[in-house]
Amino acid sequence: MIVKTGRFGDLSIHESEIVKIPTGIFGFPEFTEFCLVDPGDETLILWLQSTQNPSISFPILEPKIFKGDYIVRLSAAELRELKLENINQSAVFSILTIPEDVAQMTANIKAPLVINLKEQIARQVVLQENEYSIKHLMFKELKTHLVTIASSRRTETVAQAMGHPGGSIPVSIKSLPPSASVRSLQS
Repeated sequence: MIVKTGRFGDLSIHESEIVKIPTGIFGFPEFTEFCLVDPGDETLILWLQSTQNPSISFPILEPKIFKGDYIVRLSAAELRELKLENINQSAVFSILTIPEDVAQMTANIKAPLVINLKEQIARQVVLQENEYSIKHLMFKELKTHLVTIASSRRTETVAQAMGHPGGSIPVSIKSLPPSASVRSLQS
């Protein structure tokens, strides 16, 4: 299927690249089908693109990249809603806010997006931990991570890693690695 996007042009999407979010993203409950898009810019940021509205897309990033001790504790009800029989079948992403001054970029680590990789369904959950914020400053940690990657490759500079050379491609949900940050509240 062809998905029209405001940011990435027309994308050819396969069924394995669709994730259903039955309750939508907070503030956008009417949009329930999305795909993940890798813009090909080496920033590690993916985009959660609505397949129903070309102008709806959210930058997302695995929180472990900028907060190594991050843990998502899911209730039994959340595990059921996500049809998660095994927490190792899930991936976790934070929705980012990227202002004009990218150094002020924040991540919502209070309400992450949890994806069941096997069933291709997701839910934005609100964590009970009080230390997590909806506006966690994280640019410095992301930049450090990108510098580490760039230096290990020796073929890119950080400036290139933060650029936009193009080549956006949809990401197969089933090809995502499971996140090690998901726990059951019963654990």
